[in-house]
Amino acid sequence: MLDRLTELYRDERAIEGLPVRLVIALVVGVASLSVMLNMVSGIEGLAITELDARPEPEVTTPGERELAVTVVDADGRTVSDATVVVSGGTADLDGVATARTDADGRATVTVSPSLGPNQAEGTLEIDVKPPAGGSHADHRGNTKVLVVAE
Repeated sequence: MLDRLTELYRDERAIEGLPVRLVIALVVGVASLSVMLNMVSGIEGLAITELDARPEPEVTTPGERELAVTVVDADGRTVSDATVVVSGGTADLDGVATARTDADGRATVTVSPSLGPNQAEGTLEIDVKPPAGGSHADHRGNTKVLVVAE
């Protein structure tokens, strides 16, 4: 048994082959990871596109007004069949106003914002509910409509 331990102690082949095997494993692993990431980034169906609302006008006064809201994706293309929801932020609004975008991505919403006593300005919040079955989402904040006292 002592002879076997002495023989293993003097054997230097394992030390010589180990770094080469590690380098080969590292190169193969990096190449495989590169191929897999390239395949995953090429799949467009898994991507979610963020929506944004562009109201016109962006500044209004209290009283009954019509807002034209265009819904666009991250590339600036309009999105049809999305639901636009306008609610009171720091400006008062009775309930919420909703409308669905047409083929041009535009929705017209009638609102009647009001400001509190001694309040010079306020905002209306706009949310977008994406069309069903699409790859759209509305997670970030949208442009707010500024309501200013006359």
